[in-house]
Amino acid sequence: MSARKIAVIAGASYFGIFFAAVYANFFVLQSVMENPVAMVTYNGLQIRFAILAFLVAAALDVFVAWALYELYREHTLSRISTYFRIMHATIMGAAVFALVSILTLTTSKDILAQINIFNTLWLIGLFFFGIHLALLSVIIKNISTVPFILLLAGIMYIADTSAHFLLENYKEYASLFLTMVAVPSIFGEMSLAVWLLIKGGRGKPLRQTV
Repeated sequence: MSARKIAVIAGASYFGIFFAAVYANFFVLQSVMENPVAMVTYNGLQIRFAILAFLVAAALDVFVAWALYELYREHTLSRISTYFRIMHATIMGAAVFALVSILTLTTSKDILAQINIFNTLWLIGLFFFGIHLALLSVIIKNISTVPFILLLAGIMYIADTSAHFLLENYKEYASLFLTMVAVPSIFGEMSLAVWLLIKGGRGKPLRQTV
């Protein structure tokens, strides 16, 4: 398979992850947290679609990990970067198990407890994802300003997960951390996705050595 086709697969998968995760996390899961019993009772199908969306996002994450490795496999850090992204995808897929059981629960306390387990596992996965982004920023260092933004996003993911576990009063700073993570992550990863779709693999293979 040509470098161009691999780059397109990576870019398209990135967008698939974005839309699947936004739908499942911010539209469905957020609604469940706001009104747990009503969502489980009357909107169980939406929750099932959200579970499927999370699984699709995890699967697409593996495609991105594979594609980036193929494009940059000769780089010294490519293999370890791929391992960290696979760890993230694996943990994210496993975290979905916590959401399946809420379909049979009947109290807000029990439903929210399962969502809390899911969110905790998600945070752990994002810690490893942050390391992946930091390594990726070095691997793709020649792509304009994208590497810098990805490095910032990676640092913020690591910092946010660490803060969750280290700060007793994390909730007081939750909005600030969310902004610090979301802004560089969205701009950095979407910029990389667009670059992969438009320019990735053109001319010659993107593999490089150090």
